[in-house]
Amino acid sequence: MTRTSGGTGEAAPSPERIAELVRQLASVMRQSAVSELDLDFGSVAIRLRRPVQLQPRDAEAPSPPSAPVLADAAVDFLITAPMIGTFYASSTPGAPPFVTEGDDVDVGQTIGVIEAMKIMNEIAADRSGVVEEVLVGNGQPVEYGSPLFRLTPLPDDRE
Repeated sequence: MTRTSGGTGEAAPSPERIAELVRQLASVMRQSAVSELDLDFGSVAIRLRRPVQLQPRDAEAPSPPSAPVLADAAVDFLITAPMIGTFYASSTPGAPPFVTEGDDVDVGQTIGVIEAMKIMNEIAADRSGVVEEVLVGNGQPVEYGSPLFRLTPLPDDRE
């Protein structure tokens, strides 16, 4: 864990600046070995944690009560919530969802939005595959690590 302090007596950055900083730090965390980061900016405190990726052979790890049992854990992957907030399947009410069951997704493709502290955070797929199951409902609260989608990798001839 790394801890950084903005110092005492400094004014807290604007919410827009904090949101941009969180996005940039999350990107750096995805590309590095850093798994947890705490930041303090005066009265604003931020904690970032890397989502836990379930490994296919991780049979002993308990699953959250709302998560269905995976039929074939050897070939399925879970995309989990990177933060606490409210999950939305589309960018605006009434708009079609970003993805539905049966859709192909690519790495980096937006698959949902999590609202946290009145900031809409786009959630991107961290791997390619076919959406086998949407595990969370629109407008449902999620916690860090909550399973959002179950993917099956694309066959070699479709990549």
